[in-house]
Amino acid sequence: MALIAMEKLEERRRLPALLPKAEWVVLGLLVIFVAGLSFAPLLRLAITAIAPAGAIDLGHVAELLWKKKVLTASTNTLVVALLSTILAMVLGTIAAALTVLTDMRFKTAWVFAFVLPLMIPPQVTALAWVQAFSPSSPVLGLLGLSLHDGGRHPLYSPGGIILLLGFYHAPLVFLTVRAALRRLPAELVEAARAAGATSWQLIFTIILPLARAGLFAGAALAFVSSISNFGIQAMLGIPARYPTLITLIYQQMNSYGPSALADMAVLALLLSTLTIVGVAVSGWLGQRGDVRVDGIGRSLEIRLGRWRPAVEATSWLFIVTTMALPLSALVATSLVNGFGQELSWKTLTLVNYANALVHQASIRNAFLTSLLLTSVTVAILMIVSLFMAYFIVWKRGPLVRVLHLFSELAYALPGIILAVAMILFFLKPLPFLGFSIYGTVWIILAAYLSSFLALALRPVLGGFAQIDRAMEEAAQVAGAGFLARMRDVIIPLVAPAAVAGGVMVFMSALNEIQVSILLVSSNARTIGPMVVFLEEGGSSTLAAAVGCLMIAAVLILMLVATRFSRHLPKGVLPWQN
Repeated sequence: MALIAMEKLEERRRLPALLPKAEWVVLGLLVIFVAGLSFAPLLRLAITAIAPAGAIDLGHVAELLWKKKVLTASTNTLVVALLSTILAMVLGTIAAALTVLTDMRFKTAWVFAFVLPLMIPPQVTALAWVQAFSPSSPVLGLLGLSLHDGGRHPLYSPGGIILLLGFYHAPLVFLTVRAALRRLPAELVEAARAAGATSWQLIFTIILPLARAGLFAGAALAFVSSISNFGIQAMLGIPARYPTLITLIYQQMNSYGPSALADMAVLALLLSTLTIVGVAVSGWLGQRGDVRVDGIGRSLEIRLGRWRPAVEATSWLFIVTTMALPLSALVATSLVNGFGQELSWKTLTLVNYANALVHQASIRNAFLTSLLLTSVTVAILMIVSLFMAYFIVWKRGPLVRVLHLFSELAYALPGIILAVAMILFFLKPLPFLGFSIYGTVWIILAAYLSSFLALALRPVLGGFAQIDRAMEEAAQVAGAGFLARMRDVIIPLVAPAAVAGGVMVFMSALNEIQVSILLVSSNARTIGPMVVFLEEGGSSTLAAAVGCLMIAAVLILMLVATRFSRHLPKGVLPWQN
């Protein structure tokens, strides 16, 4: 036995030297990919922030951070992020409890409708709400509920920003809390009932404490997303003259261009610090106390009894008010010639859609550019995620952990931070090539690859965790090389997970605005920022048509993914109950 043990030990010592060269080559390419698109740009951002002239200058940083406009924007950012997160926590938790713990009917349809806003670009959501609740709203006019003219739009205010951010990010809390509630053992609740606990006591003494980790995980997601949600903050905050850090960066870059990059790097670093602190605090709150339970019990169902009709009616009224009404107003606005014009058979027109799809070359080109960039991004990231997941799951090591960390960091940080980092890194001509990709589609592609790598990677990591490595090891013993094993054994097994990741990347990148808003130019425009540009230019009806087309694209993708969901790993489509 001792001899066998010594032989195994000696074999392990020789293992690094015996690893196929192909694995080291692939790992090296992954290092170059992540370092060039995530690590190096973020490092350049940090260096530019604290050493704009090549030497550390904390005095300049302090002077900028103490400026009144920066202090005001920072305070406003924290206010809207915290208050909207609280609203999202309340709405998301109630939604999760209703769909997981009660006998409410038509849960699948309600979950689809509740999560749908999360799939719609935030700038389109903001535009829909603005048009739905304006004094000249065509939908409110048809219902006889028109608001009085005069004064500022009610949503052009801090309250409007908080309201929309809370509604928009409630599905994030819903998804994490729902996952936590599904793991609750029903035996604990039944024991509490047997002891005479009321429904309210069950909720506040057993259910919510046990689901606390999921609740605070959702709160962290909602907080980070609120800070980085450029679409809603720009569409409502800029007209309201209520600056936040993300809109301040956008406006300063538009006003001063690359000459303001040093100051924008400082603001981006401040924004990333707020993001990281918010996630850390949320994680600390979620880990306080020990709320672990043994095993997973059978599903729990609280019967609503005579309250079920009222609860169901209230739930669907919420969907109608927060989703159906704004979207119907957006559609109605897109079908008339002028904003505020009453929709009727005489005023009905498709000219806005014709302009968006045919006559307006800038919009048509933006659609095509977005489609091309998104398709290329998906194709590249599906391949990269397959190889990267192999090393993360089966070849653990310090280098692999660093790669995973920076892929997650690029996704977790607000997109506008990554945009500033990309501008700083790619503004100068590329080494050995002599040209710059700033102002071209290539810098947008680089930002997409960095930003969405983690999103493509997560389902693939889950796919690797579900397969037995014995088949891959058997192929290795039989003499199959690394690339042959990936092609013949591993990829066929995890392909559904890779496709699921590709679907999520495609849906996220197609109408994306957070990253591309600072990277688009007259020669390279994507469709996401077009809604903001059209609305700022006074073309509200055309902006509504573009928004409707973006929503239609999202719905088609969701329906196609749902149709083939049986071939995908369970849980990768967030809108499925």
